[in-house]
Amino acid sequence: MTPDKKTLKRLYEVQGWTAREVGAFFGLDHRTILYHLRRFEIPVRPRTRRSALSRYKTETLLQGIREKGLRGYAREIGVPEGTLRYYLKTLKDIE
Repeated sequence: MTPDKKTLKRLYEVQGWTAREVGAFFGLDHRTILYHLRRFEIPVRPRTRRSALSRYKTETLLQGIREKGLRGYAREIGVPEGTLRYYLKTLKDIE
């Protein structure tokens, strides 16, 4: 099934699905979806992966760690302990 512009725009731009998710919805490869996005002149997002932790404020993360410990808080928010540790380390390096 070939996706139409309206549906692609709704799924990719409005709802924020990835090209892979849209491809799975249509039963197509994500590269085919990217082709159609460009064909319909829908801006393609960069391929960067954002950490699930980026939605949390640094102070919120630190407060959660103070209250529950690194391991407990990592489990609570659903990320590996090492990922949380690395994320906080990179924040310190930036500041």
